[in-house]
Amino acid sequence: MKTIPFLLLLAIAMLACNSPASKRVPVSLNGEWQLATSKGINEVPETFEAVVPVPGLVDLAMPAADSVYTSDLIYWYSREFVTEESPFGICHLKINKAKYHTRVFVNDKFVGENPYSFTPTELDITAFLNAPGESNRILIAVGCRNMLPANVSDGNDFEKDFYYPGIYDDVNLIYTAAPYIQNLQCAPDLENDQLHVLAVLEAENQETEYPLDYAVYELVGGKKVASGSVKVSGPEADFRIEMPGCRLWSPEDPFLYRLELQTPGDSYSTRFGMRSFRFDTEKKLALLNGKPYFLRGTNICIYRFFDDPSRTDQPWQSDWPVTLHERFKSMHWNSIRYCIGFPPERWYEIADSLGFLIADEFPLWYGNNPATIDSLDKDITAADLAGEYTAWMKERWNHPCVVIWDAQNESVTDITGDAMTMVRGLDLSGRPWENGWAAPRADTDPIESHPYLYTHFLSPQDEPGPDQLLTYFFDTIRLPRNDPNERDPAPDGSYYENPVLINEYCWLWMNRDGSPTRLTESVYENAFGKDLSTEEMYEIYARQLALMTEYWRAHRLAAGVQHFCGLGYSRPEEPRGETSDNFTDIDRLVFEPNFLEFVRPAFSPVGLMLEVWEQSLQAGRVYHRKIYLINDLEESWSGPVEVYFESDGQKTEAFTLEAFADAYQRIIKGVNFKTPSNPGTYDLVAEIVFNGEKVRSVREVNILPGNGSPSH
Repeated sequence: MKTIPFLLLLAIAMLACNSPASKRVPVSLNGEWQLATSKGINEVPETFEAVVPVPGLVDLAMPAADSVYTSDLIYWYSREFVTEESPFGICHLKINKAKYHTRVFVNDKFVGENPYSFTPTELDITAFLNAPGESNRILIAVGCRNMLPANVSDGNDFEKDFYYPGIYDDVNLIYTAAPYIQNLQCAPDLENDQLHVLAVLEAENQETEYPLDYAVYELVGGKKVASGSVKVSGPEADFRIEMPGCRLWSPEDPFLYRLELQTPGDSYSTRFGMRSFRFDTEKKLALLNGKPYFLRGTNICIYRFFDDPSRTDQPWQSDWPVTLHERFKSMHWNSIRYCIGFPPERWYEIADSLGFLIADEFPLWYGNNPATIDSLDKDITAADLAGEYTAWMKERWNHPCVVIWDAQNESVTDITGDAMTMVRGLDLSGRPWENGWAAPRADTDPIESHPYLYTHFLSPQDEPGPDQLLTYFFDTIRLPRNDPNERDPAPDGSYYENPVLINEYCWLWMNRDGSPTRLTESVYENAFGKDLSTEEMYEIYARQLALMTEYWRAHRLAAGVQHFCGLGYSRPEEPRGETSDNFTDIDRLVFEPNFLEFVRPAFSPVGLMLEVWEQSLQAGRVYHRKIYLINDLEESWSGPVEVYFESDGQKTEAFTLEAFADAYQRIIKGVNFKTPSNPGTYDLVAEIVFNGEKVRSVREVNILPGNGSPSH
C-alpha cells in the first residue's frame, strides 16, 4: 500500500505551508462540539446533551438519537475557544462547508450568515471576541433542507432520500492583520512560462501603496524557484511570475508548487500546478498541456454516500480518502467526476497530489420534467445561481486537478447556461464548462452523454433474445446519446458537434451484499434470466461493463469514458437505493473480484477490443473478425497479441500476431480464428502485456456442433 508514504508526503507539504515567515495564524476548530436542537432560529437551546464531530454530519452525534430529523429543525453546534494572545488585527472564522443555511453567533451576538450549503462561510469575528487569553463561546446554527430560502440551491438529487444537515468540512480561525489577502487565483500560462496571479486584498485605506512580496517553492522539498515584489494600491494585484523550465502537472506526474504572498500584515499560501486543459473542437479530444489526453475514469457521489447506512466518519478520516483514490488509480483511471456534490476540501488536495482530472459538478439535478424545471426557473434566477457558482469557483480554482466546471447533472434548463455565461470570465485559466442535458454554451465545452443501453430491459422485451443481446446493441457503431442533442435539441435542428464525455453508462448496478438495486432488478431478469445467483450477477455485471468500456473507448467517439460509479451508496433495505458502487467491503475498500478481473483491463491505457458479438459459434469453423488496439499514450506501443479460446483454465486454438500502435492511435486488425472442435462454453480471449500486466478482452461464447465449413 502507498497510503503511509502519501500521508507522510502530505504532512511534509503541510509543514512547508506554515513557514517561519508566515504572518497568518490558522487555528483549527475541528474536533468535538456540543450539539442541541430547536424548532426555530430564535430559540437558542439552554442545554447541550450530545456531542458531534466536526467535520461530520449530525447523524454522528452521541448519544445517538432515535431518529435524525432532516426537516423543520435547527441544529446548534457549540464550543469554546481562547482568543489568541499574540498580536493580531483581524480574526476571521472560515467554515469550509456546512448545510443548510449557516448562522454564526460569538459570545451570544449574531455575527452573520450564509444561506449557501456547498461553499465556504467566511466571517470577520474580530469585534465579537473577548480580550486575548480569554474564553469565547461560538454557536453555529444549521437548518434543514426544507428551510432554505427559495432562491438558494438545495442539492436536489432524485436518487437521494436523506439530506443530513451538518458542518461537513473543516472549521478554522484565521488570525492576521491588514492588508488582508481575501482571495488568490493562480492561472498557469504555459506558452509564456509564466504564472498569472490575481490577488484580491482588503486594506484599511485602499489608496495607500504597499509592497506585496511573493515566492514560489516546490511543494515537496521546499526549493525556491521564483521570488519578487510588486507595489499595490487598490483592491487587486494583477501580475505575472516568470517560471522558466517549470515542471508540468499531469496525472502521470502530479508535480506541485506553492505560492506564498505577503503584505505588511498578512500572508497567504496556496498550492498550484503548472498545467493547461481545454478541448480541441476539431478532433473532439481533451488537450492536457497542449497534447491529446483521453479521460478514463469514474464518478464519486459523496452526497449519496452520506445516505449509506454503512457510512460513519470515513470521508473525514486521515487515510480512508487517500486509499479510495489509490484504489481508483489502480483501475487505470486518470479522471473523476465529483458527481452532484462536492467532497471535503482535502479530497481535492488528494486528487492534486495523486494525480486526477476532476470534473467538479455543482449539486443540481432537476431532470427534464417541465413542472420541476418551471419551479427551478421561478425560484432561482440565473443571477442567484451565478452567485453560488462564483463562491464555488473562488474556493476551487487553484487546484490543478479541477479541469471542468460541471454546472449540473441531467437537467434541461436555461438557468444554468445563463449563470455559466455570467461567471465564465472570472476563471483566468479558461476552464471549459459542462452543462448537463442542457445545450452547451461554447464550442469548446464538452457535452455529457449517458448511453444507458440496458434501460431497454426495464420491462419485458420481445427482442433481442438471450443469444442476440450483444449483436443487437454493439454490432454497429453507435453515437453516444442520452445527451443534449436528444434532451435539449437545437431549435434549428442542427447537431451539437461538441466533444463528448460519456460519464455514465451500463445500468447493471448491484448492492454490496450482492443484490440488484431498485433500478436493475427487472433488467437482470428480463435480459439475463430469472433466479440468477449473486455470483452469476456479479460476473454478468463485470463482463458487460468491461465490454461496454472497450466499445466506447475503441470507437473513439468520446473524449472520455467514466464508469458510474466509483463511490455511491449501498441500500438494499427500504428505502432501497437506485445505484451503487463496486466495493464489497466499504471500510477496507475491497473491490468485488469479478469487477477487478474484467473491468480493470478494459481501462488499460493500451487496451483491446475483440469485435465479436455473437454469443454462439459453430465448432471447427474459421471466423474472420476484428481486433481493435487502443493506445491512449504519447508513446508508441508494439508487441504480440495472443488470441485463444479458454475453458477451465486450458487454452486451445491459440495463435499470436504482432501489432503496433503509434501515439494516440487506434489500430484495427483483421484476424481469422478457428473455433474448438469440442462443443461447450469457452472464453474467446485477445491478450497483450502492458507494463508487465496482462490486458485481456474476453467474450463468452457457446461452441455448438458444426460441420467445419468456413464462416465469415
